[in-house]
Amino acid sequence: MFKFLKEKLKSAISKISENVEKEGKAAESIVGKLIEEPQKEEEKGFFAKIKEKFIGKEEPKEIIEEKLAIEEKVEVKKEEKPKIIRHEKIRPIKEEKTGYKLKIEEKIIEKEPEKKGFFDARETQSVSGRQKPQGFFSAIKEKITTTEIDEKQFEKLFWELEMALMESNVAVEVIEKIKNDLKEELVEKPIKRTQVEEIIQQTLRISIEDLFHNNHINLIQEIKNKREKPYVIAFFGINGSGKTTSIAKIANMLKEMGISCVLAASDTFRAASIEQLQIHADKVGVNMIKHGYGADPAAVAFDAIKHAKAKNIDAVLIDTAGRMHSNTNLIDEMKKIIRVAKPDLKVFVGESITGNDCVEQAKTFNEAVGIDGIILAKADVDEKGGAAVSVSYITKKPILYLGTGQKYGDLQEFDSNIIIKNLGLV
Repeated sequence: MFKFLKEKLKSAISKISENVEKEGKAAESIVGKLIEEPQKEEEKGFFAKIKEKFIGKEEPKEIIEEKLAIEEKVEVKKEEKPKIIRHEKIRPIKEEKTGYKLKIEEKIIEKEPEKKGFFDARETQSVSGRQKPQGFFSAIKEKITTTEIDEKQFEKLFWELEMALMESNVAVEVIEKIKNDLKEELVEKPIKRTQVEEIIQQTLRISIEDLFHNNHINLIQEIKNKREKPYVIAFFGINGSGKTTSIAKIANMLKEMGISCVLAASDTFRAASIEQLQIHADKVGVNMIKHGYGADPAAVAFDAIKHAKAKNIDAVLIDTAGRMHSNTNLIDEMKKIIRVAKPDLKVFVGESITGNDCVEQAKTFNEAVGIDGIILAKADVDEKGGAAVSVSYITKKPILYLGTGQKYGDLQEFDSNIIIKNLGLV
């Protein structure tokens, strides 16, 4: 499941990380040469610019100490020059004054510190309990192992990932969301070069988790909680989307849970649709209400609900004719079914493998009748996963189930962790 998208994401993330590492190593190489080569007098201005680029302009010691003191609210006293005590100027001391002599010997003989070269790291000293700025090359080392990606670089790097998502039929709106999420985490922020791949993967995981609508529907609980039976579910989708098979899978699941149901053959338009649903009803072991071809689909739904009330049946599953949004007559017919049946749940069934087409179909049905949830059929053979990561975000409706095979038991309750795991983002 989603193998194509998984491989594409993995490749894109690796390329982004490699590009960042490549740029970082180039900078590291330049700085390495500067460290190894002796500095010439005429090059000092050049090195000063490098120093300023990597660690900024250095303020005088007195100003640094004064700023730190203001923060800590302590007074900074100007450092007095150390007095130099020379032993030769001390007069001979008698033995009985040994105690005094020892005091003199304990005094530190201080000398002026030797000046250190430009490339020597400064000693770390404590000022008001804080650390002074680190050495020049320590700062450079930190800079070249840490990267900051600007917007222009990000646009260039994201292109690899954008292409991977587009090739996997991920909706444009979803790509934009992922792009904005990554930009927020990566642009103008110091990141260890070795952690770029990990940060992208973590951000992608969180971003994709946010794509799935949190309004989860527990169908079994919903049916059990309804006081006035039956619980009515209407299924919509285009021809060949796996709608009728998905209805049979739901009927089988309800039966296994001890919930009774009846099927309504409201697809009176497509040839052999009634016979097909009847075969599924017989195999699962549930009743089906049907009229002849050309009959009013809303009337079939009405009779099925009436039958369920009379027999105290828990749920009614209504099959409808597959239709495209361009077919005005069938759209009007679908709206009539909803007015008559007043379904508790309106479910769109789409083929996961159709990618963007599935997303557009769901969007159209949602605009026409206001769907409540989604079933993605044929998810087990979907290599790209574009519909799975897009449809819920676009429609703002939850994915209820994934069809994972041809058997009646091949219906998996949706869990976003399934998508994350199959995309290799765990």
